[in-house]
Amino acid sequence: MNEGFVKTPEIQALLDRVAGVGVPDGNARAKAIVRDLVEHLMVLVARYEISEDEVWQAVNFLQKGAGEFGLIMPGIGLEHFIDLYLDARDAEAGKIGGTPRTIEGPLYVAGAPLVDTGANLTQDPDDTTTLYMTGRIFGPDGEAVKDAIVHVWHANSKGFYSHFDPTGEQTPFNNRRRLRAAEDGTYSFHSKMPKGYSVPPNGATDQLMQLLGRHGNRPAHVHFFIEAPGYRRLTTQINFGDDPFAKDDFAFGTREGLLPVPNRQGDSAHVAFDFHLQRADSGDDERFSARERLSVAA
Repeated sequence: MNEGFVKTPEIQALLDRVAGVGVPDGNARAKAIVRDLVEHLMVLVARYEISEDEVWQAVNFLQKGAGEFGLIMPGIGLEHFIDLYLDARDAEAGKIGGTPRTIEGPLYVAGAPLVDTGANLTQDPDDTTTLYMTGRIFGPDGEAVKDAIVHVWHANSKGFYSHFDPTGEQTPFNNRRRLRAAEDGTYSFHSKMPKGYSVPPNGATDQLMQLLGRHGNRPAHVHFFIEAPGYRRLTTQINFGDDPFAKDDFAFGTREGLLPVPNRQGDSAHVAFDFHLQRADSGDDERFSARERLSVAA
């Protein structure tokens, strides 16, 4: 059917009622967004002549896959799109430079122990290479950032994160810490080298990737939040540049400038990586986004 059907008076009137247009209560911005969103969905139904069965198959997929939305969002590129959109807004405002932002992913846990720089992140036995990571945190004018907190989290050598490990074997906050950087902006830590992972087999994300002819693999990587008074909070991660999926990350987390290659020597691997922060324009720039995150007492 021609998608012009959506522009007929009957459908347009339906959309107005759906979005509460003309009703004094409610939020005007939410009304406009919901109206556009539903209209775009209607256009897709008409454009591709989506059947009733296909509509409800999609609804069933979303209902059953609700627990994996944190993986589906990066898997379909929406989380990466938000990063690109924010970059474009920054460029329009003349805010350039700094370490690239990239996706947070769904596996952060608030409440990790706050420790001094130089700490060991790994509590559990893990017979693999030891990762040593060092660097400095700079501001936009090259100044050392004071009072910085470095949130670090990564998987173990099986590709599992503590608090989300299906084996239940990891202790709380294994490979998770908040580091107090030194006054000169330096930070360091060591831990057992993480491994990349794949999405849960036969789960909603895996089913979607198979439908699209794609894989669901992530390279080995380490996640970071960097926060400091007066600076914009940075959400980023490094992918190890020598991982086979480093430039084919199903979650689109790879960005230029975030692909260090570890210096591997025997049973150790060394990564030197500096973070460059942007100045905060307001308190909003320093705070975490409204994303819901697991919170556990240390």
